[in-house]
Amino acid sequence: MADENISAKQVKELREKTGVGMMDCKQALAETGGDLDQAVKVLREKGLASVKKRQSKTADQGIVEAYMHIGKQIGALVEINCETDFVARNDEFLELAHEVALHIAALNPKYLDREAVPEDVIESEKAIYAKRCEAEGKPEKVRDRIIEGMLDKYYQEYCLLEQPFVRDASVTVGELVSSASAKLGEKLEVRRFARFQVGEKLE
Repeated sequence: MADENISAKQVKELREKTGVGMMDCKQALAETGGDLDQAVKVLREKGLASVKKRQSKTADQGIVEAYMHIGKQIGALVEINCETDFVARNDEFLELAHEVALHIAALNPKYLDREAVPEDVIESEKAIYAKRCEAEGKPEKVRDRIIEGMLDKYYQEYCLLEQPFVRDASVTVGELVSSASAKLGEKLEVRRFARFQVGEKLE
């Protein structure tokens, strides 16, 4: 089953079952032809679904990492949380924070994840996509699916956790964090971030 035939509802259901990131869920569903149980199995074999067990735990430790681009014209701050001070001092955790901060400076995300995108922005984007479908003469029965696909691309462009990682576009930032979480054995989460560029206009 091709990626475009995997519905947002299927992805959401798999995310709720496993706690794994959207792109990992979508890939697992594509690999298994949309079979939910098999997709769960695939994610467990990859060591990703075990992250779900840690979702109820509190990640109230962590660090704030800063990254300054060459010339100090662009800078980024990111807070990444973990469960224990021990992991907060771990070299792999520190490297993850640095890489995420570097990514923010390079790709300038607007939102943390799709849940952070304001509803009025989503509705505005949908209206634009609907007009585009109409102008291009797309059949009405497939327009909703096309609009959903366009929204996915919007999220991938502007949401930090869904952006392809700047050093390796085969994984998203969210997948990078999930992978580190699986390796370190703790719940990890990006809590907030900010990016600054000299001379930019303030909204």
